[in-house]
Amino acid sequence: MTTTHSIFEKIENIVSTLDIGTISDERKETLQPLIDFIQSKANDNQSIRINFICTHNSRRSHLSQIWAQTLAYHFGISNVQCFSGGTEATALFPMVAETLRNSGFEIEQLSQEANPVYSIKYAANEHPVVGFSKKLDSEFNPKSGFAAIMTCSQADGGCPFIAGAEKRIPITFEDPKAFDNTPQQAEKYTERSLQIATELFYVFSQINC
Repeated sequence: MTTTHSIFEKIENIVSTLDIGTISDERKETLQPLIDFIQSKANDNQSIRINFICTHNSRRSHLSQIWAQTLAYHFGISNVQCFSGGTEATALFPMVAETLRNSGFEIEQLSQEANPVYSIKYAANEHPVVGFSKKLDSEFNPKSGFAAIMTCSQADGGCPFIAGAEKRIPITFEDPKAFDNTPQQAEKYTERSLQIATELFYVFSQINC
């Protein structure tokens, strides 16, 4: 039985509205290998390392990393370390940071380079997630014993083998990039963020510690 931990109130309010009833049985089958990976590690009191991978490490992989780290903490599942990477490095897209800020995350931009570094906090006393675009094999990411979650179909198709990954699990999401610079941009980024949050809420809600 898991014990919930306190995340920022605005994030908690959003989490309380997530409806796992919107997840289809087919999608639950897609999520099951990640549940199995986490549960097996938890059963053995091992570190649970999850690397969310997309092409540019700019949108979906970051949303997945941050929501996964947040929800693991929310459900009191210890030893979870979430990472993200791309087949190439670009930059965390500013609308991703804005979407997370609007959801209650405390975000501070730590650098002004073309590929800026962000501090992303979800709870008062927890270390922030460090968000920036990096290649999947960056020194910032784990080298072995992790699950590689392929969050976009391009990376899934282009990377049939991820060095060091204990499991390679495709859980792909539609890219909100299609709505960049349109009147629907904010709405679609929020929609994708909430889909990712809902599915990862379901994943971590299934774990028995």
